[in-house]
Amino acid sequence: MTIKEEFLSLLERDREFRYAVAGLIGLGEVLRRLDEHGERMVKIEEELAKLREDMNKLREDMNRSFMLVERHISALGTRWGLMSEEAFREGIKGLVERELDFKVERWVKFDGEGFVYDYPSQVEVDVAIHDERLILMEVKSHVRASDIYIFRRVAEFYEKVEGRKPARLIMVTPYADEKAMEASLRLGVEVYTKI
Repeated sequence: MTIKEEFLSLLERDREFRYAVAGLIGLGEVLRRLDEHGERMVKIEEELAKLREDMNKLREDMNRSFMLVERHISALGTRWGLMSEEAFREGIKGLVERELDFKVERWVKFDGEGFVYDYPSQVEVDVAIHDERLILMEVKSHVRASDIYIFRRVAEFYEKVEGRKPARLIMVTPYADEKAMEASLRLGVEVYTKI
């Protein structure tokens, strides 16, 4: 090994030798500061990694909290919707009975064959009768196309069980989406809505 190779090898392997040589040529202070900065950079990177981890944990905690609040709001909305439907149903019943002389009752039957929902279930619908004229009514807070199809199946089930075909199928809702309105026209269901 030549003196040059030995010298370069010592510079690579031996830190003190490297500082001694750097000091002789005036770079000692620069190298020491670079090493100090390198150590500080490592500490900063470690702190940034911890901060990222803490932020990710905070974000996850916030997401969980938001989801919990959303579930509670949805539950309240559902409860309010059900209570509103029942109150509205009672209002319509009172109006139809007093003003139009219809008798309104809730028809409830068990569908053991799964005709309406494709599995055995309880089927309910409001029935209004006047002078042998029969109307099936449904009150919902929101109507989708699937609700129209199900209501039509309820009407068919009613006819199958009672042997009487309803003269009209009426749904009352504050909101029916566009596809529900299209389905209602195809299936002969009258939808009364504001929106």
